[in-house]
Amino acid sequence: MPKPPTRAAAFFDVDNTMMRGASIFYLAMALAKQRQLTVSQISRFAVKQFRFVTSGSENLNDVASVTSSALAFVEGRAVDDFTEFGENVFDDTMVNKLIPGTLDLAKAHLDAGDQVWLVTATPVELAQLLARRLGLTGGLGTVSEVVDGRYTGRLMGKPLHGAAKADAIRELAQREGLDLDLCAAYSDSANDIPMLTAVGHPTAVNPDPKLRKHARSQGWAIVDFRRRQTARRAALPLGAGAAGAAAGLVTGYFAGRAARRITGNR
Repeated sequence: MPKPPTRAAAFFDVDNTMMRGASIFYLAMALAKQRQLTVSQISRFAVKQFRFVTSGSENLNDVASVTSSALAFVEGRAVDDFTEFGENVFDDTMVNKLIPGTLDLAKAHLDAGDQVWLVTATPVELAQLLARRLGLTGGLGTVSEVVDGRYTGRLMGKPLHGAAKADAIRELAQREGLDLDLCAAYSDSANDIPMLTAVGHPTAVNPDPKLRKHARSQGWAIVDFRRRQTARRAALPLGAGAAGAAAGLVTGYFAGRAARRITGNR
């Protein structure tokens, strides 16, 4: 007798939830090392991220501006080349930034038969790459315009941030036949309160102060893995039985620290 389709899913933010720091910034840093980006470009990007994150802005124009800044890194690049480059950066850098505790949560959902999706403001190609490498169901991300197989650097629709994440998982739930009351969501950022509110089982992971306060007021689960990141996990697909594998938008703290290292300002 065929197994009935699952009606539950778990939705995970990426930056500082699934991974320490900012996934798109690790890509930018790798481009800088190859001299494909200048120190000035990296610094301007870092400043934009810092101002956005510290402002806590939910204004869609502000979000679009900062996301466009990130997507400008891939302007003119072939989609296939970006994906291959992303694979290399995952192996060289991102795998060491993954948070074991969060990965264990994702594995538990997979073991229970749930779908597991990444939901992030980073480019959708990066979200899908990360989901594939971790053995997850799929990834939702910001969609950038592609013409003749190359990025134009322009957005297609809204950045996947704030309320847009909640809209995206509602659309996915309708398409996949999911019951959001049975679903779970995980994030570190107050920007993702709309997504967390949209499901029946929200969890604040490594929460910022605003999200921690809100989670407590709502009686949501709170987990903090920042004090327990002592073990490095191998990057094996979660669905293959591994114990664990090695947005909002890019995190200003890590972006600013990385930029200071490049420029020599410590």
